[in-house]
Amino acid sequence: MRTTAWNKRGYLQIPFSWIFAIIIGTFILFLAIFFVTKMMSSEQTQLDATTAKQISILMNPLETGFESEKTTTMILPSGTRIINRCNNIGVFGTQKIKVSQKIFNKWTETDTEISSHNKYIFSDKFVEGKKFYLSSMVFEYPFKVADLIFLTSKEYCFLDVPEEIKNKIPNQENIKTEKEKCSEESVKVCFDYGSDCDIEVNYPMKYVEKEGEKLYFTGNLIYGAIFADKEIYECQIKRLMQRVEQLASLYEEKSSFLSQKNCDSGLDLDLLQLENSAKNFESSKDFDFMDPLVETIENKNEFGGNCQLW
Repeated sequence: MRTTAWNKRGYLQIPFSWIFAIIIGTFILFLAIFFVTKMMSSEQTQLDATTAKQISILMNPLETGFESEKTTTMILPSGTRIINRCNNIGVFGTQKIKVSQKIFNKWTETDTEISSHNKYIFSDKFVEGKKFYLSSMVFEYPFKVADLIFLTSKEYCFLDVPEEIKNKIPNQENIKTEKEKCSEESVKVCFDYGSDCDIEVNYPMKYVEKEGEKLYFTGNLIYGAIFADKEIYECQIKRLMQRVEQLASLYEEKSSFLSQKNCDSGLDLDLLQLENSAKNFESSKDFDFMDPLVETIENKNEFGGNCQLW
């Protein structure tokens, strides 16, 4: 009987030391994993922020000045999501971008954003891939307002494009205008009510229809309506109209000044009307009544001789 009891006590003592060692080892391993994870998370957040900053800097040369168009391709080493954020709060609103990258088959999360008040990026809410296509065009309404940047990672197939804009399509390898060159995965953009279309463009009526919603456009905002989702598109054009409002006010002051120098542009009232229209701009539908006013101002300024304002 004593031998049996002794064996039991020995049996209890050995596993206890093992359990103690396992607990200590597990705790140390947990701490090691915790600190390594925190370090990797911190480094990844910094990497995401750095990548977002680099993308923002890369977009600077896309500002076209007086050139009609610029394009570039951006290739990143790992799967990346460029997240587009837009708000129209304040004088010019804000353009924000942040980056999430795929690490160990999982998307990173970061709250770090790069903000700008003079960039206008038209894209989906997030654009995903390793290869990204960017192009920019000047938006004039009727004077130069800003440079538009179009960001995509998908392939697009433009079908039955009207001759008057065929040469104005962004010159990018991901945009095809011949059906036989389009892949099955490409986004089908039809300009003439074709079948099996993802996006339909009614060029005479100036609207783009996708997912059952219409986005109205003017000028080269047609590409913004094609590449961007509704929320981003409507936000960006409101920001553009905020800029039109401020510029119209400045040109109105310039016109009044020139009038005192016996150089009357005849645009004072037109510019005041444009300023008010831009101030009260609500959605892309408002282009319908603003376009004729803009055309009138453009024509008057063009034939203003030495009294041209821009």
